[in-house]
Amino acid sequence: MNILIIEDEKGITDFLQQGLEEEGYKISCANNGSDGLTMALNGEFNLILLDWMMPKMSGLDVCKAFRLHNTTTPILFLTAKDTIQETIEGLRAGANDYIKKPFSFEELLERIKVHFRTTTEDDVVQLNQIKIIQSKYQVFVGETEVNLTQREYELLLYLIKNKGKVCTRTQIIEDVWNIHFEYDTGVIDVFMNAIRKKLNLNKEDESIKTIRGVGYIANDLH
Repeated sequence: MNILIIEDEKGITDFLQQGLEEEGYKISCANNGSDGLTMALNGEFNLILLDWMMPKMSGLDVCKAFRLHNTTTPILFLTAKDTIQETIEGLRAGANDYIKKPFSFEELLERIKVHFRTTTEDDVVQLNQIKIIQSKYQVFVGETEVNLTQREYELLLYLIKNKGKVCTRTQIIEDVWNIHFEYDTGVIDVFMNAIRKKLNLNKEDESIKTIRGVGYIANDLH
């Protein structure tokens, strides 16, 4: 597995590179945002570790620019920024995960493993006219392919795999975002609005129904 580290603090970069290479990962590094974006766009990486505050180009801008070309490679922010608004801003930019500095290497490693975890379940899952081919990260409504960000994809997949069950916002944050602490779950609604728009589902559509004050439920209407 190839990991790109975009981080301007050499001590952190060296620490991460040594630890991850010992775990068997192939590591590439960039020490500023501009060079990191160039490497990310021109290389084949399975995951990107991205600092937020860097010279030449911020991690947030790198994330936004990269997502214009690649919506599937996981991005994990390494940052001292920890307000709810900043976290939401990073997730909206296309990040998949977030770990606050200073962090333990063990926690980082477990988060990376989550994103590399493969599924042994059936490749195709379906909800009414919505179909997901997991091995190809493809989403279709009928015969039309729909382009979702990775977080939107993961959220939709989670709801469909749990169709018929009410998924609370807390469950979604923990299982999809992999964040196990008190968190503003309102960010889920932002992603759900985007998913519904891309799938041409209005709020009254029973396929994915909002349970007010609780969460969401995916319903098979056949």
